[in-house]
Amino acid sequence: MKGVKNNKFKASFKCATRGLQYVIRNERNFRIELVVAIFIVFLSIIFGIKIWEFIIVVFLITGVLVTELMNTVVERVVDILEPRVHPFARLIKDITAGVVLISALVSFLVGLLIFLPYIFNLLNFYF
Repeated sequence: MKGVKNNKFKASFKCATRGLQYVIRNERNFRIELVVAIFIVFLSIIFGIKIWEFIIVVFLITGVLVTELMNTVVERVVDILEPRVHPFARLIKDITAGVVLISALVSFLVGLLIFLPYIFNLLNFYF
């Protein structure tokens, strides 16, 4: 029985990585958000932000990436279910894009609150 569970875990992991590979290859917005996320993690290390601030940054990054993934899922489902142009099809896609936008804007604002003191300290050091 243990081997069966292990095989299911491996299969689930393989499916998940295949899905992520698809999104990375095919979704420009996800790639942009991923690059920004890597840059923000790099900045967090460079600035030496506090561990609790870093945890918040990681949660914010995860939130944006997850909402983008869910947006992609909804778009694909709508594309499958849309044999004809339905007035709600575009609206559904727009609403899920709005979810991503809200997530990104809130993350940006909270990120500013976290990083601005470090940026000001850096500027004061040089000026």
